[in-house]
Parts: sequence; structure tokens; C-alpha cells
Amino acid sequence: MDAREMKIKAAEAALAHVEDGMRLGIGTGSTAEEFVRLLAEKVSNGLRVQGVPTSERTARLCVELGVPLKSLDELPELDLTIDGADEVDHGLRLIKGGGGALLREKIVAAASARMIVIADQTKVVETLGAFPLPIEINAFGQIATRIAIEKLASKMGLSGELKLRSSEDGPFKTDGGHLIFDASFGRIPDAEALARQLNTIPGIVEHGLFINLASLAIIAGPDGARVMQAKI
Repeated sequence: MDAREMKIKAAEAALAHVEDGMRLGIGTGSTAEEFVRLLAEKVSNGLRVQGVPTSERTARLCVELGVPLKSLDELPELDLTIDGADEVDHGLRLIKGGGGALLREKIVAAASARMIVIADQTKVVETLGAFPLPIEINAFGQIATRIAIEKLASKMGLSGELKLRSSEDGPFKTDGGHLIFDASFGRIPDAEALARQLNTIPGIVEHGLFINLASLAIIAGPDGARVMQAKI
């Protein structure tokens, strides 16, 4: 089973949690896109859902495939969000934002009664941090914000490159018009503490540590999909 087949298996298992009439948060990324394709088939066969996309990219795919959409202002409380992750540990702590949609993803997840993470087994880690942590920042004062992040990281015993994400046209910009630093901290032994401290830096709009948001994870491997719940 190749990587795409594993993503499809995870998406299929997540689709079983979608009920008729649900208000559904729809994530961003390659695994989430497989879910959208499967969801669209169900919608074409009569499943009624109202989707809230976490990015313009996801919104375009939903429109193309016929998945009904609403804004989060129209549906401010959601039943379920299904989204991917760049990393997930056994406490269901996540790193997200590799696709640049972390702010909207976190807002939508927080507005949902439940969040299900779908991923292939390569995304499961013992400790978060091998994947660079995305930190969404305001363009104003970005150098001051960088210095503040570097000082915080040093204080917490973290090191590694803090790189401004780029695109073909210059600095990468999120759907909200912000910039992203990718922080290669390596192992993050206390994700909760880092999340709290990052929240104190004014230039940070949001960070990619998703803690206490995921209800369960569906992890696909060569033998199929399994459900992973948080270890206390």
C-alpha cells in the first residue's frame, strides 16, 4: 500500500463518523483532500452536510466537487472537524500548518464539538518536533518577533533554525495575509509549555501546536486503518 492509498484508507474510516445533517469542518492538506473526494461521492448520493472549509484551497476543491459550503460566521458551532496533521503523538498533541492554513484550522477545530485527525502512520511520533513547527506571524515587526521567539526557545532549551517560509513569488503568505516562520526545534519535550509561551509573544498570530483539540486519530498503515485515542 503506497502513501496515497494509506491516506484514502484513513479518509474512508473518518467518513464513517459523518452523519446526515452534520455541520462539518473540512481540513486542508493531501489527506484531507482525499476525504473531500470521498465526501463528495456521499453527497452526490444524498448525504446532507454543511461544510466549513479551513482554507481557500479546500473551498475550491469542495466547490469543484459539489460539497455544500457555509462560512464559519454562518455556522459558528460545528459538530465535527476532520483534518490531517503533520505530526501526532500518543497524547493526540499535533503539529499542523505545513500547508499554511494553521490559523483557520485551529479556529475551525476549536469551534467544533469533536475533531478527528486522519493521517498515515509516518505522522505518528513519540515526541513532537521532527517536523518544523509553523508559527504564523504578523508582517509588521517580523524581526522583533523572530528575536522574541529565539529568546524564548533558548530559555526553554530549544535550538534550531527559524526560517521564513517562501514561495515562488517571495515570502509565503497565508489566506489571512500573514507570514510563517518554520521553527526546526527538533524534539519538543513540553509542547504545552511551549504553546503557552508562544501565545505571550504579540507578533505571533497563531502557532501549529494543536493541544487538547483532537478527540481521536485515525491512522492508516499497510494493514488498514486503526483508531488511536489519547494515552493519559
